[in-house]
Amino acid sequence: MGSCLSAESRSPHASSSPLTPNLGVKKWKNSKKRPGSRNSSFDYRREEPLHRIPGRMFLNGSSEVASLFTQQGKKGTNQDAMIVWENFGSRTDTVFCGVFDGHGPYGHMVAKRVRDSLPLKLSAHWEVNINSAEVLKEISLNTAGSMNSEDTASADGELRASTDTGEAEKRPDIFQTLRESFLKAFKVMDRELRMQGSIDCFCSGTTAVTLVKQDRDIVIGNVGDSRAVLGTRDKDNSLIPIQLTVDLKPNLPEEAERIRKCRGRVFALQDEPEVARVWLPNNDSPGLAMARAFGDFCLKDFGLISVPDISYRRISEKDEFIVLATDGIWDVLSNKEVVDIVATAPARSSAARALVETAVRSWRHKYPTSKVDDCAVVCLFLDSDTDNMSVAANTRSKEQLSSADEVNCTTQKEEDPPCPTSLDRSGTVRTCQDMDPKGGKEDAEEEINSDPGKDWSALEGVSRVNTLLTLPRFVPGEDENKSRK
Repeated sequence: MGSCLSAESRSPHASSSPLTPNLGVKKWKNSKKRPGSRNSSFDYRREEPLHRIPGRMFLNGSSEVASLFTQQGKKGTNQDAMIVWENFGSRTDTVFCGVFDGHGPYGHMVAKRVRDSLPLKLSAHWEVNINSAEVLKEISLNTAGSMNSEDTASADGELRASTDTGEAEKRPDIFQTLRESFLKAFKVMDRELRMQGSIDCFCSGTTAVTLVKQDRDIVIGNVGDSRAVLGTRDKDNSLIPIQLTVDLKPNLPEEAERIRKCRGRVFALQDEPEVARVWLPNNDSPGLAMARAFGDFCLKDFGLISVPDISYRRISEKDEFIVLATDGIWDVLSNKEVVDIVATAPARSSAARALVETAVRSWRHKYPTSKVDDCAVVCLFLDSDTDNMSVAANTRSKEQLSSADEVNCTTQKEEDPPCPTSLDRSGTVRTCQDMDPKGGKEDAEEEINSDPGKDWSALEGVSRVNTLLTLPRFVPGEDENKSRK
């Protein structure tokens, strides 16, 4: 798709709100066939086998190990998505969880696509990496006896140097294997979004905070500003929150530096000085309020990336649960409030719902002039008997199939509307030189049900929005043909 063609730059502070830019770019030739307007019943038939997998939950509900709940805000279509997948990768001690916060005209479709596709890609890459690691380990064992003293000294020196820099902290093999799997899966997922033609991802995208728990090991992959928080006990047995992810926003120095090196701009508007946004080099658009995301290809040449920040934690006996949630929760509730609400819920099965309902009330109290944002929550309980997870998932298979049938009949919840600090970081922040030039919050926007090519704005009320303007699409090569004429 290339970079955006821009007109003359305006002063970013000429007015209190952005104006529609005149980009002078071309829309798609076939405007009648708009990306993102596929029939929802066809989409469901295509995804039905996936939705019928036992142990895979994506609707409001609960199991012995998790509770999940989402609620549409007051801005239109619910752009949040969520998933809990027990027996992930056919491993009885493994769970995959994720929440996804879409933004832009087709953000709801991007979020659901990533929810459905990313776990499959992660599982596939994980299996490949495990097999590769076993082969390499066998080769290493076979060649270890043939190493001479010089080779051994060199290896010892590298180990000491690694230890000096803090890189040799003992981590289980699952972290290294899953780290590579996360990196590959996220890259392939973003590339797929770029290449497919059913959803327009040029100015639409999604966050993703995803987690794999295997036995007592947890690995988290995160892009965007959805968040994961751990509820644990301190030495006094008091419940405290530990934030497991970093909100990857443009105000972070490392993120801003990368964006500016790639000619993107980072600044906040006068009427919301606390919200740094990402802008094109020569136009005050689209104003994305996060530094990493799936999709949003109008900014992928200017510093926005989909490389996940990856972290690891070994669960202790004091750790009780993990909350994954979109920013509809975190914008109005503190980490401490969130873990207290989950811990005091009447039942584990209703913990996620209790958290969403409390957040909605907080929205109305704190921001009475703003529209309530979409909310999605997954509560993963860590002290469940993982040996019984497989049995629990199988006993719920009929209930899961019933839920899928209900979606097939009503299609109300899944139907696409008419389109319009305690963790070790993995060091995945990259400069623009490290990016693949072709590959690569904060409230959801006001719902757009009109022409997707039409410019739109969602600066409304006190609350913040992910993106401010949609850019028209253009056909690569058309401008070259025009210049030849």
